[in-house]
Amino acid sequence: MTRTYRRHVGIFAVVAMVGATLAVGVGNAASAKTLAGTTINVAIAYPAPPKATLAKFTKQTGIKVNWSYVQWDDLQTKIAAAAEANTYFADVTDVDWSKVGEYYQTKWFLPLNKYFNPKSIASQYPQLSSFVRNGTLMGMPMDVSLLVTTVNKADFSRAGITTMPTTLNKYTSDLQLIAKKGIVAHPLDIPFSAAEGLSTYWYEVTAAMGGQVLSSSYAPLFTSKSSPGYKALAWMVNAYKTGLVPKANLAYEDYQGFETDMAHNLTASVFSDYSGDLGTIYQVPSQSKVVSDVEYIPTPGTTGLASNLANPDGIGIPAKAKHVAAAVQFIKWMEEPANQAAFAGATGSANVISTFPLPSNVGGLNQLAASGKVPGGAALVSLAEHHSRSVFPAGAPPWYPAFSNAVYTNIHSVVAGSESVASAISAIASEIASLKS
Repeated sequence: MTRTYRRHVGIFAVVAMVGATLAVGVGNAASAKTLAGTTINVAIAYPAPPKATLAKFTKQTGIKVNWSYVQWDDLQTKIAAAAEANTYFADVTDVDWSKVGEYYQTKWFLPLNKYFNPKSIASQYPQLSSFVRNGTLMGMPMDVSLLVTTVNKADFSRAGITTMPTTLNKYTSDLQLIAKKGIVAHPLDIPFSAAEGLSTYWYEVTAAMGGQVLSSSYAPLFTSKSSPGYKALAWMVNAYKTGLVPKANLAYEDYQGFETDMAHNLTASVFSDYSGDLGTIYQVPSQSKVVSDVEYIPTPGTTGLASNLANPDGIGIPAKAKHVAAAVQFIKWMEEPANQAAFAGATGSANVISTFPLPSNVGGLNQLAASGKVPGGAALVSLAEHHSRSVFPAGAPPWYPAFSNAVYTNIHSVVAGSESVASAISAIASEIASLKS
């Protein structure tokens, strides 16, 4: 959901460099004194950190935090409603990667360049480019999130598969073998409900086939039958029609499939899963029957390993924020590598933010990997630093919501049998032409 990554360096060196480069500490005593007693409203699509964690920020700065946890879809609605009404909503809130183009155009959020220099921090934030438009930093990455491939290694082993697939053809044939041997009747999880998760699944399969869905000028790259995007859609539809995907998945959104299918061994793999699901779903005994059986693997591509698309959440300051200086201090605190690692589980459960995927910066990623406390953490860090790229080369277009709606609506219709792959491709391309006109 474009970047060049540098190699891992020692954790202490990375942390020191990040601290020096980002200046993300919560400020000096003078600034803290000035802001003492301020209360900021923070609206995020994550549950709040433990009270003791937020209390440390207040003790350091004197700034109190009123954290509101709002589900992602509802939060986007609230942000838009407040901005369109030109009214105050929050001092700090979500800036999703898919909204950056829209926010740049509408000026609903304050540019953050004066507080964080994009050029200086780019090497420390693997997914920073998702939040920059024409040199303007619309939000800071709040996490690193990837579209990744998960497999039930026990199912693969029972089918006699001892080496994980590195190409899409081998991945498909392995799933067919698992089904043929009766280990899992419908081994592939794809959420075919008309929702955002279906769009991002198509983007990731397209990337695995060596392509992108839009050019840097937002032209469609999927209209030719030989294009990766066209082939990706055909592959997904064929997987459903041949029984690799459970029939019930026609009505499943992303997490419904992960929690219902994969976590209960009704499927053996998710090609486009979310980083963090291993620790937050599959390894949780109260909701999973596959504890210790699932792992992340490098995503198979056409001729070898493929990229993993970035799907990060960001954090920013609405244009109508009342306490900008305090909001900046809060964002700096959220971005501190030690805090980022703790939010993802590096220090145990005491400081975890529920469902938080991966730290936003290299320092936090290295601390998480070194901790050894998060299942699959080291594998995800490697994928984030060496195999991650943006969904769109020029960032999400300002009309992304309408584009995604056309994508998931038409793909769902193909699987439901009401249109063909060719007509769906044509309809999505026509929507782009309309949106760009």
